[in-house]
Amino acid sequence: MSAINVHDASEIEAAIAAFARAANGGLIVTTSAAVLAHRDLIIGLAARHRLPATYYAGFWVTGGGLASYGPDYVNQYRRAAGYVDRILKGNKPADLPVEAPTKYELCINLRTAKALGLPVTPALLARATEVIE
Repeated sequence: MSAINVHDASEIEAAIAAFARAANGGLIVTTSAAVLAHRDLIIGLAARHRLPATYYAGFWVTGGGLASYGPDYVNQYRRAAGYVDRILKGNKPADLPVEAPTKYELCINLRTAKALGLPVTPALLARATEVIE
């Protein structure tokens, strides 16, 4: 597995092409400002190179990406409101515990899986939070 830190469209294109040339290549897209700015490019290049790609949030899957697995951001915002309430009631932010996400989402795009020739098992579909057909 290789990690590539990209900053602009030409670096993204070169990195995805390199991953596509590798045997059994795939892509795991994490978040950064550059990645977000080039979302459509990344999804398009992964499709063009027939490269399976997973992402950190469901909006990538609704945009044509294959799959995502990451925290349920809506649930995190709800939980953050509890922190704000505690701070407004006088608790010091430094005294509050750091919490990891407790709820995660798995999103799968069946159209993209079919275009890539990837089977999606019924067991995986049953675990998905959202399935795009």
